[in-house]
Amino acid sequence: MDNFYKINLDKKIILITGGYGYLGKAISYSLQGHGGRVYVLGKDVKKFDMEFQNTENIVFQYCDISQTQSIIEAFSCIYKKEGRIDVLINNACYLGKNPNKFLSDNDWEEGVRGTLSSTYTCMREIFPYFREQKGGKIINVSSMYGVVAPDFSVYEQAVEYTNPPHYEAAKAGVIQLSRYYASYYGKLGILVNTVTPGPFPSDTVRKNVAFIEELRKKTCLGRVGDPKDIAGVFIFLSSDAANFITGQNFIVDGGWTAK
Repeated sequence: MDNFYKINLDKKIILITGGYGYLGKAISYSLQGHGGRVYVLGKDVKKFDMEFQNTENIVFQYCDISQTQSIIEAFSCIYKKEGRIDVLINNACYLGKNPNKFLSDNDWEEGVRGTLSSTYTCMREIFPYFREQKGGKIINVSSMYGVVAPDFSVYEQAVEYTNPPHYEAAKAGVIQLSRYYASYYGKLGILVNTVTPGPFPSDTVRKNVAFIEELRKKTCLGRVGDPKDIAGVFIFLSSDAANFITGQNFIVDGGWTAK
């Protein structure tokens, strides 16, 4: 039968910012494993080479998301090489060095630029290619703390891991920005969705056993997430099986926000 979609990326050209990070690496490998040709956009080719070896269809492309011209040049280079861009995943962000709950104007603005404004700039610069192609997909990455407020009691024994307010406000903005452009560009076949991760502590954070126990108890599944747990939704949204889905926020949090 031909009246169903297979979850196969069929050599789609997929761009992911921060694709060699903790979650980004799992997403990149999974996209490639389902047939996608993945361009990892980042600043550190040495880190890329450490994370990806003998991966023909995972390719490094220099891109500094804090610099508009760097974004423009990265997209142009890939488009000229491949002739199209099918999916952009806005995964990277930066916050600055101040994690405090009360921030200076400069610290606040840097965090918002690095989390929300950089996502907007990447979207703005990819739209001309998608308009020309008459289609394309954007998947923006938010956070469960863009949906719900933190339970600060969870962080009493690990204050250093508390997310600062500009990050959470900006991640909430990412969700609404996705909805805005899903509505604006839907008639042109441009789909925009958000993926919202929950507790995915890094290997370093996992060493704090008491903190991980607090995170674990907050989920419905009774465990924290592994990087491979997040990858499936990106495969689905990048595939043709998601061609009638736009403006949505997919929360992958083990049920944290359901409680």
